[in-house]
Amino acid sequence: KSLLFPSRLCFPYFWKDVFYLLKVIRYGARLEFYKRTKIVTVLDRFVQQARRIPDKPFLIVEGVSYTYRQIDERSNRLARVFEQQGSVKRGDTVAMLMSNEPDFVSVWFGLSKLGCALAFLNTNIRSRSLLHCFNSCGAKLLVVGADLLDTLKEILPSLHEDNISVWAMKHEVSHPGVYSLLDKIEQASHEPMPAELRSTTSLKTPLLYIFTSGTTGLPKAAVITHLQSLKAAGGFWAYGGTAEDVIYTPLPLYHSAASLVGIGGTIELGATCVLKKKFSASQFWNDCRKYDVTIFQYIGELCRYLCNQPKNEKDHKVYMGVGNGLRQDVWREFHERFGKIRMCELYGSTEGNLCFMNHIGKIGAVGRSNFFYKLLFKYDLVKYDMLKEEPVKDEQGFCLRVKRGEMGLLLSKISSQSPFFGYAGSKQLTENKVLRNVFVKGDAYFNTGDLMVEDEENFISFKDRVGDTFRWKGENVATTEVTEVLGLPDFIQEANVYGVEVPAHEGRAGMAAIIVRPSFEFDGKKLFEAVLTHLPTYARPLFIRLQESMEMTGTFKQQKFRLVKSGFNPSTISDPLYFLDYTEKSYVPLTDAIYESIRAGQRKL
Repeated sequence: KSLLFPSRLCFPYFWKDVFYLLKVIRYGARLEFYKRTKIVTVLDRFVQQARRIPDKPFLIVEGVSYTYRQIDERSNRLARVFEQQGSVKRGDTVAMLMSNEPDFVSVWFGLSKLGCALAFLNTNIRSRSLLHCFNSCGAKLLVVGADLLDTLKEILPSLHEDNISVWAMKHEVSHPGVYSLLDKIEQASHEPMPAELRSTTSLKTPLLYIFTSGTTGLPKAAVITHLQSLKAAGGFWAYGGTAEDVIYTPLPLYHSAASLVGIGGTIELGATCVLKKKFSASQFWNDCRKYDVTIFQYIGELCRYLCNQPKNEKDHKVYMGVGNGLRQDVWREFHERFGKIRMCELYGSTEGNLCFMNHIGKIGAVGRSNFFYKLLFKYDLVKYDMLKEEPVKDEQGFCLRVKRGEMGLLLSKISSQSPFFGYAGSKQLTENKVLRNVFVKGDAYFNTGDLMVEDEENFISFKDRVGDTFRWKGENVATTEVTEVLGLPDFIQEANVYGVEVPAHEGRAGMAAIIVRPSFEFDGKKLFEAVLTHLPTYARPLFIRLQESMEMTGTFKQQKFRLVKSGFNPSTISDPLYFLDYTEKSYVPLTDAIYESIRAGQRKL
């Protein structure tokens, strides 16, 4: 006891760090064992669980329960269909365009049992972008959900021209050249497929292609190997999840958070996953009570949507949330409204080679590091020039590390232990994410594109995405900080902060698209007071744009690209616009006259 007290005083997180690190090492040792003996993939784990706990509910979708055995047998049937048709073989890539439904998992596992790689297509993308996805991953077959078949009308001729066969999850199909799948699945045998078809000799074999939803440009196919999928599947377990847990996944399965962490993590635990077709803030807590949910997954703005609901909800069994992108203000409000749920932030991009976990649960941190963690995972925060949008270099041309507490660009060293597999179909896209000769000649680092801070206690906080931070009046403006302040006035439901170019001015002026809460009105004076009190002059948004709804990516990230492009011209924007007026001590309507005076440089900004 005499030793415990000083250790808690000087190193308050010591034992939590030790136990977490032991878990990481234990899981890593298991992966190392797989490498040296027989590789056990996530699919192998699922087959094992289907034998061990066949009658346990694996998925619950819209009130219907599907056991481990049922999904295993249905995936066998699907594999048999394609085996008999001879349309795919081991090593081929098959694309999937499906919503959250039990058959998403059956198709995924069924084709994996044939030794195929799967490409998960984002259900929001259309025409040109969809064709681009096929080209980049080289898929020769597409399985499409019944509800999404009509979205393909426009590109079906192009798919047929490229000899891509299309199979729909329907009993019969009227679209020319599209095959029905459900009738054939019902006729097929559910006998297990030979294990050697799905076996692999390397953890670095591509297993999936997951398209990252960039806010600009065409989607990029991130290569997901068995190694990455096994690491992701350990997430819930690392945070203390057990087989008794019921996990609520309202995120799209085409995204790595739901498929790799959600489904993979459920399999690893032998738990149950409640799969929601689409996230609904109004149904969330009712679902949690109905299914006795204990863990839920979140991403981006999902928790803030729950905080926008009128009722406080503390009558539930939820004890843990796992995800990323939770702002500090929302985190605190979430605790006040819904109880002290342990929020476990994860940091890591789909294609990245580094992961942080906030196993302590400190509000505002995305992860935690320590001396031992740094021995296992080599990463650095380097100085970044916002104006030039590139890392700052010394006289020798090498990057400069930031001091503790300073914001820097996060780089992760590429090595055999932390490989970067890049993107399918484009060596250039992969190379664009790699920085070479960072600290010494010949080294290589994955550029996360994220600006982070590591504090004195080794907590790591996300500050901004490169490109989301802009410069104004010679200062860096972090959009996340401004967004938090804009969340203070009671009439603002949602804010999206970005920088716009102003003629004859360097950098970008702050602008925010906001949604006003129902039954509230925009209050220019109240907003003026909030930004004046909480933000430095350079960070105050000069322009406000009122919107009915916010454009989002499929993973609940705000779209900024189109907003930035459209600027602040009242004659070309139909939404109401406001301008920060210090003489009126309010945000006033942005008229054509005010706009012209800004453009002519007559108004001091």
